[in-house]
Amino acid sequence: MAAIAIMGATGYQCSDSGKRANPFLEAYDTPYEIPPFDKITNDDYMPALREGIRLHNEEIKAIAENPDTPTFDNTILALDNSGEVLGKVIYVFGALTESNSSDELQTISEEFMPLFSQHEDEVMMNGKLFERIKHVYDHRNELGLAPDQLRLVDETYKNFVRNGALLSEDKKKQLSDINTKLSGLYLKFNKNLLEATNSFAVVVDNKEELSGLPASSIAVAAEEAKSRNLGEGHWVFTLHAPSRLPLLQYADNRELRRKIYEGYTTQATSGDNNNLPVISDILKLRAQKAQLLGYKDFGSLQTDKVMAKTTQSAEDLLMQIWRPAVKRVHEEVAEMQALADAEGADFKIAPYDYYYYAEKVRQKKYNLDESKVREYFAIDSVRKGIFTMAEKLYGIKFTEMPDAPKYDPSVTVYDVTDANTGEHVAVFMTDYFQRPSKRQGAWMSEFKGAWSNDSVSSRPIIYNVGNFSRPTADTPSLLTLDEVETLFHEFGHGLHGMLTRARYKGQAGTNVDRDFVELPSQIHEHWALEPELLRTYAHHYITGDTIPDEMIERLQAASTHNQGFTTAELAGAALLDLQFGKLNPTEDIDVEAFMAQVDKQLGMPAELTYRYRAPYFKHVFGSDEYSSGYYTYLWAEVLDSDGFELFKEKGIFDPATAAKFKSTVLESGGSVDPMELYVNFRGHAPSVDALLRNRGLEPMPDINLNPQTGK
Repeated sequence: MAAIAIMGATGYQCSDSGKRANPFLEAYDTPYEIPPFDKITNDDYMPALREGIRLHNEEIKAIAENPDTPTFDNTILALDNSGEVLGKVIYVFGALTESNSSDELQTISEEFMPLFSQHEDEVMMNGKLFERIKHVYDHRNELGLAPDQLRLVDETYKNFVRNGALLSEDKKKQLSDINTKLSGLYLKFNKNLLEATNSFAVVVDNKEELSGLPASSIAVAAEEAKSRNLGEGHWVFTLHAPSRLPLLQYADNRELRRKIYEGYTTQATSGDNNNLPVISDILKLRAQKAQLLGYKDFGSLQTDKVMAKTTQSAEDLLMQIWRPAVKRVHEEVAEMQALADAEGADFKIAPYDYYYYAEKVRQKKYNLDESKVREYFAIDSVRKGIFTMAEKLYGIKFTEMPDAPKYDPSVTVYDVTDANTGEHVAVFMTDYFQRPSKRQGAWMSEFKGAWSNDSVSSRPIIYNVGNFSRPTADTPSLLTLDEVETLFHEFGHGLHGMLTRARYKGQAGTNVDRDFVELPSQIHEHWALEPELLRTYAHHYITGDTIPDEMIERLQAASTHNQGFTTAELAGAALLDLQFGKLNPTEDIDVEAFMAQVDKQLGMPAELTYRYRAPYFKHVFGSDEYSSGYYTYLWAEVLDSDGFELFKEKGIFDPATAAKFKSTVLESGGSVDPMELYVNFRGHAPSVDALLRNRGLEPMPDINLNPQTGK
């Protein structure tokens, strides 16, 4: 949220007229100021938003019209500390529309989000406020500021410029109109996607068609059928990952695999939930926005503010990864085709065969059946693993708070404390199980940020959300290896938010460059399958036996299996995103045709597609947060692969290395330039070689291959 921060409660109270108090407009009387979810109703959001905007406008007016000479404290810091009530309502509303949505919340969103977007624009385009910010910026080197203060001044100034502060009044109005329209389109995209995801299902009424599927997946499908009142002898598979992916990986029935794959790759492309025209409108408006702000295209606007600086530098990195990945894909397909031929299959490997035959190859080469491996990864065991990792690395412990407020019964809340002193560090919440009201994917966010001012500080409230299978009557939620890594990944984001010690809210936790924010998340994925940690948490859900050493050895041997596919679908999606960012359309664009054009130019293998195709590419079209920035996962993997090699060299729980990573990366937030932080930790700048080694890919000669020409 631009220019909006949270401090302690204002103590604002409703009148004594006997009316019920709005929970957002008074101090939270809860442990650590956790939002009182049980008291919040849908009727509270719009009044709280309007009051939050009114109060924030008063704060902005006081800063802008302050007669004193602009200083860091009375301008930059005052702005960073403003918007407490507004922040409270935005945090909760944003969280619940993503994870506990309803028709009523979606309707409220249509009024709520444009109003908030308009307010943000009014703040960012406030001429008097910007004059004071510019005065501090112009004199920043004369003010005796600390490095983190200088960086906050610099980032605040640039953020205002990128949001139209230097535009004429008529162009500011034009930009505000564009932002309001984009806000509405993002809402429409997300609504369409959620409804398209929930409206598709494959119903099976013949048990023979379930051949090959693990018992746990069959049980989940039976539970889904029961929830739809279909009764015994029916199984329902949905587009949600815990249902879709096991079917693609294990179902012997090829037609069943085709149905779920095509349902997934064509979701939100037709009917009332068609996102293709929404995307076309988004692309036109983004192009207008970029040109108004003086950029050649939207991708240039987005990358100018992060480590990459240009779309070309992001593309150059991706092509160093794309080419080796595609080479490996062809090798993987050849292996799978040979296996299929040997089994008498009379077809060429298609995209809906990839997961299935990749699993068959894995079992043949490594004697590793992931359905058996899952039995050691019950979700409670994996949660123990992340907490053990955090305590051994960073000296923190997690104690459940069973009576703490929560927004859904399946949420678990923890008090995070220093293991040595008992000092409160953060509140951490987990919301791991799939439900129809929750969008797909996994993510981390916060209900309260962190800040410190002299001897007073606020500690954060962080949460992780997932979409893992719910337990059944007989089986706990058993995670795939990918899901185990996802849980470690989001917990890494959580640690970034929980451990922050940056002084200013705008720099705390994950308030860092977009292409640096994935370093803490991705580096912690490496611990998931490290033998030393595995033995502490991977226990069979029935017998309680520790995962056998020989299975660990096979997991290690198979760690780079199928990395051509995994890397190419990710790099392909990132390259597609960058190509969308280069467009400057003035007329409607045929989104499907454009994707096909990029396929051809990249040389996309026929056996796979992008991890996310445009109609369900929420990272890129559900907001502008990751637009022209999906590459950041691979950009950060260059950092995390190189960084973890230091842990491997020194010991994965080496206290000195862990302490250095904690202080330089996790605690610093955005208070220091990210590359400086990384070099301070690692001792040198990173290269792509460590990523390729980690994925088992071979570097290829540096060919000047342009994704737009294929030459």
